Amino acid sequence: MKVEKISIKKVSESVVEQIEDMIVNGSIRSGEKLPSVRELCEMFGVGRSAIRDAIITLKGKGIVDVKQGEGTYICHFDSKKLFNLSLIHPESNDVQELFQVRKLLEPGIAEMAALYRTKQQIAELEKFFNQKSSSGWEEDYQFHMTIAKASANQIIYQFMQFISTTTKRHMSDFHHFIQQNDLINERITQQHKEIFTAIDNSAPHEAKEKMTEHLEYVEKIMKNSLWKD
Repeated sequence: MKVEKISIKKVSESVVEQIEDMIVNGSIRSGEKLPSVRELCEMFGVGRSAIRDAIITLKGKGIVDVKQGEGTYICHFDSKKLFNLSLIHPESNDVQELFQVRKLLEPGIAEMAALYRTKQQIAELEKFFNQKSSSGWEEDYQFHMTIAKASANQIIYQFMQFISTTTKRHMSDFHHFIQQNDLINERITQQHKEIFTAIDNSAPHEAKEKMTEHLEYVEKIMKNSLWKD
């Protein structure tokens, strides 16, 4: 497999571009397993964090599927056929617009999750409240993505992956901010619990309302902390 060493500038983006090129030219085929993180680090000459970020981005685009304990596989489904991802970049204004999309989309997703969630998905959601410490953006991402998965709609799940990974840097900054404010952190955790309870109780209307309240609160905090002019 022929690869190029990565320059310092935009390391993870460069990895993503090269892997996408490999898929286009047939070097990597649908259903094929990617090399391990360690092997990818050696191939591209980059660190583990760059590889992990690249995999998260590829997963968000629907290009790869990460199977815990097995590895990362190239998906047969190509979400680029649905979304022109090259038109959207994670700049400040775009992030605000994408967050507006979240407010339109996620209350409905929570409503669907309350109707279609499985016992396994309820157990997965419950685990987030049994953890002793928060892992910031990654934990928040997984919580919302589990709800998206519980909606039983693969297109919605793919779209949510794209939105969440596109706004990753800004959400990471936001979580760093709220970790320093116990009151905000506790309020968001409580809102997550209320959303979970509504989904667990198969209460779609309540799940929709609680998700709306949560996103409006988060947007308000983000405007005050990260989106100042």
